[in-house]
Amino acid sequence: MVLGLSGPLVSVVLFLVGVVVVIVSVEAFIEAVAEGALALGVSGFFLTVVLAGTDLENVILGVAAAYDQLPDLALGTVFGEALFILGAAVGIAGVLVPFETDVPRNYLGITLLAPFLFFGLALDGTLSRFDGAVLTATFVPYLAVIYMLERYTDTRYLSAEEVEVMERERERETDAEEDEDADDGWVDLDVDVDDLVEDHVPERHEGAAFLGIAILATVGMTVGSELAVEGAKGLLTLLGVTGLAFGATVMSFIASLEELFLTVEPVRRGRPHIGVGNVVGSMLFFVSANAGLIALVHPLDTTGAVMTVHWPFFFGTLLVVAAAFYRGKVGRPTGVLLLGAYVVYWVANYAV
Repeated sequence: MVLGLSGPLVSVVLFLVGVVVVIVSVEAFIEAVAEGALALGVSGFFLTVVLAGTDLENVILGVAAAYDQLPDLALGTVFGEALFILGAAVGIAGVLVPFETDVPRNYLGITLLAPFLFFGLALDGTLSRFDGAVLTATFVPYLAVIYMLERYTDTRYLSAEEVEVMERERERETDAEEDEDADDGWVDLDVDVDDLVEDHVPERHEGAAFLGIAILATVGMTVGSELAVEGAKGLLTLLGVTGLAFGATVMSFIASLEELFLTVEPVRRGRPHIGVGNVVGSMLFFVSANAGLIALVHPLDTTGAVMTVHWPFFFGTLLVVAAAFYRGKVGRPTGVLLLGAYVVYWVANYAV
C-alpha cells in the first residue's frame, strides 16, 4: 500500500502520471528549442523539418523501457505508434474530413522503401546493437534528402511559415478552451513557454532562457519515462499480457493522442500537406532512429508476433495509405478501412 492505494492502482497512477509528464515535458522541450533556436539565429526551416519528423515521446518511453530490461515493451511502442498514425490518425481524418492531396512521388518512394532496411535487419530474429547503430545513422541521410526535396520542389510539406500559422490558430483555440475549463473548474496542464519567457525575460536573454527550459524539460522527460515504465511493469503483471502487446496498444495509444491533432487538424483547416508531412516524417523516424536507438540500449527479439502480427499490419496499412496518397484522395471508405485495420490490430495483439 502506498498512500492508502492498492498495488494495482499505484501501477495505473504511476503509468498515467509518467506518460502525462513525458508528453508535457516534450511539448515544452520542442517549443523551447524552436523558439530558442530562432532567438539565437538558427534556421527555423530546417528545425521544423527535424521536429516534424521526430516523435520524442515514443523514443523516450521506448529507450526507458529497454534500459529497464523491457525490450519487448519498447519494440511494441515503435509498431504501435506507427499503426496509430497510419490507422487511427489518417483513418479519422478520412472519415471526418475526406481530403485531396498532391504528394510528390519522391516522398512516397522514400516512405515505402525505408522500412525494408529495418525489416531486413530483423529477419535473423534479433535487432542487435550494431543493427541499431545502422538504423540510427540512416535517419540523418533521410533528413538530408527531405531537406533537398523541400528546397528544390514546389510542394513544401514542412514549411515553417505554415506550421507557425497553424500553431497560432491552435493557441487561439487553446485560449478559448482554457477559459471554458476555468469556468468548469478544470486544471490546465499546458504551459505556454513562448509567453512565459517573453513576459518575464529581457529580450537579450531569451535565447538562454529557452535553452534553460529545454534542459528542465529534459529532466521532466527522464523522470516521467521512469514513472511510466515502473507503472507498466506492474500493469504487465496485473493484466498478464506481453510487453510487446501492451506497448503496441495501450502505451502507444495514450502517448500518441496528440498525433491526431498533427494529422487531422491541418486537414480540417484545408492544409492536408502538413498532415501528410507529419505521416511521412514520422514513418521515416520510426523505422530508423526510433527503432535504432532502442536497439542500441538493448538488443530486440524480432521473432514470433513481430513477424506474424506487427510487420504484416504495418506494411498493410502503409500500402493502403500510400495508395491513397498516390491517388491523391483519402475518402471515407479508405478512412473506415484504416480504422478497421487498427481495431483488428488491437484484437490480434491480444489473440496471439
